[in-house]
Formats: sequence, structure tokens, C-alpha cells
Amino acid sequence: MPGIDASLAFHPLHIAVLTISDTRDEATDKSGALLADRLQAAGHVLAARSIVKDEVDAIRAQVRAWVADETIDLVLATGGTGFAPRDVTPEAVRPLFRREMDGFSVVFHQASLGTVGVSTLQSRAFAGQIEDTFVFCLPGSTGACRDAWDLVLGQELDSRHRPCSLAGQIPRLRHLCA
Repeated sequence: MPGIDASLAFHPLHIAVLTISDTRDEATDKSGALLADRLQAAGHVLAARSIVKDEVDAIRAQVRAWVADETIDLVLATGGTGFAPRDVTPEAVRPLFRREMDGFSVVFHQASLGTVGVSTLQSRAFAGQIEDTFVFCLPGSTGACRDAWDLVLGQELDSRHRPCSLAGQIPRLRHLCA
């Protein structure tokens, strides 16, 4: 049965949080703060945190810098995944992927359907891999970030999750799912 096997060792991931917004700053970034708080409460390491404008070049530059940083295992981005004219996160990040994680969007939308109903259709949440770094792009609302962490990522990023955790696909932890 899938779930957390408490008899196994927990291996913290080093996670960077990127907020994509034209209007938020450190004081008003509730979604980035929620993700940072949740990942740290789960035992992971907040490796970096930044806010960039809804601009393709700015988004790509920050994501590329974190992918190049060997101390960062994974990137969580929040914002810019809707249909407002300035929402460009998918256009900025998808071309960088070597592989897309189609299942994340499906599972996120299933989880979100239970909390916001068909309004989940307004999200273009997605995930994939740039080189060996996983990147998850979430909506900018705190509710969507809460759903993504509490209902999907919190379990899948826990190295004790069985039958296997995504943590086992992080290069330094590949032995976990061998």
C-alpha cells in the first residue's frame, strides 16, 4: 500500500522557491512563504528563495542559475501559470525541459478539483526536468500552493514514501529506488 514507511531514513532535499510576480515583494509573498514554511516543516532545506517579474528572460535566468547550482536538488515556482496576459511561466520554463512530468499536472488538478472545483481549469500547473533538476510550476495563490504541497508534493518528495519517492530520482539519492 502506498504511503510513508516510518522505518526508513528521511533524506532532506535542498529546495529553491521562486515566486513569479509583478506585484509581490518579500513582505507580501504569501505563496512563496507558504512553500518555504511547508518544505522546512517537512524537514527539507530551503536552499534559496527569490522573486522575479513575469518576464520570460528573468524567469529563465533564475531557473537556469538554480539548475546549475549543484547544491539545489529541486525548484518550486509559484505564479504566472494562469491566463492573465502577463502569465508567462509555462512559456518561459517548458522550453528548458528535457522531460515533462505529465502526471504532475493530472494529479495536481485532481487534488485541486476537490478544493476549488472546476476553477482548477484556470491553472496551467506543470512540472518537468531540466538536466537532472526537477522543476514544479504552481499557481500563485496560497490555496493552490497549499493543495500542491499538502496533497501531492509533501508525500512524493519524502524519501520514505513507498513504493518509491521522487527523491529517489535526485542524482545524490538514486540509490533509494534501486
